[in-house]
Amino acid sequence: MSVAPRSVSAVNRTDRLYALVEDLRAISPRCRSARELAERFEVSARTIERDITALQESGVPIYAETGRKGGYAIDKKMSLPPLNFAPAEAVAIAVALSRAGDQPFGRQARSALRKVVAAMPGTEGELARELARRVQLVQEPPQPGAVLQPLGAEGISRAIEEALLRRRVLRLDYADAKGALTSRDVEPGVFLGGRGGFWYLVAWCRLRDDVRVFRLDRIAAAAVTAERCPERPLEGFATDVPELLVHGTVLD
Repeated sequence: MSVAPRSVSAVNRTDRLYALVEDLRAISPRCRSARELAERFEVSARTIERDITALQESGVPIYAETGRKGGYAIDKKMSLPPLNFAPAEAVAIAVALSRAGDQPFGRQARSALRKVVAAMPGTEGELARELARRVQLVQEPPQPGAVLQPLGAEGISRAIEEALLRRRVLRLDYADAKGALTSRDVEPGVFLGGRGGFWYLVAWCRLRDDVRVFRLDRIAAAAVTAERCPERPLEGFATDVPELLVHGTVLD
């Protein structure tokens, strides 16, 4: 999750050096320019350059990427061992933090999540980021007494998670609002936390030949098939459910 650094007045140089390393670890192997880092930490670019030089002299494996999109990057393989976190586990932490809202130690929790993602092997980290883009949450005013609704029959949520992660077609038995049951193959796009505590699957429905939204507690059965989903832009799964303001799950 994105964590805004504390203001300059609240951060001494030692804290800033540590935060610089953590920030570069979180986006490795991507880089940030001195200007971006200066804006992030509310100091001058010259100060960032001095900080980077000090870190390099102390043995931190930071290197400069040249070019228009260049900047500073860190070789996290030389500084952190891989953690045995699966992509779905990292996204689960992000979802829990997103649903919790403001809470005691919330900033520290989001910082811990960024460290988890930063320490994951490169391919696992990218898988986690891709999965996170497909888990979205609804922003809505808090409702007194509102509770999270059940995710549906046993194994439904797990099947959807697996299909999203492996990009596989799902076979669903789905009941509409009147209870009529249909069987259909769908290409999962987005796992969506909805209004009133309900969760939805936004998917391309082959029966309807269009994007459809399936409420999880109405899915009677879900099975992951061996068929890989064709590539569809994530934007194509934009939901038309009314009155939903959606934001993605962010890992760094």
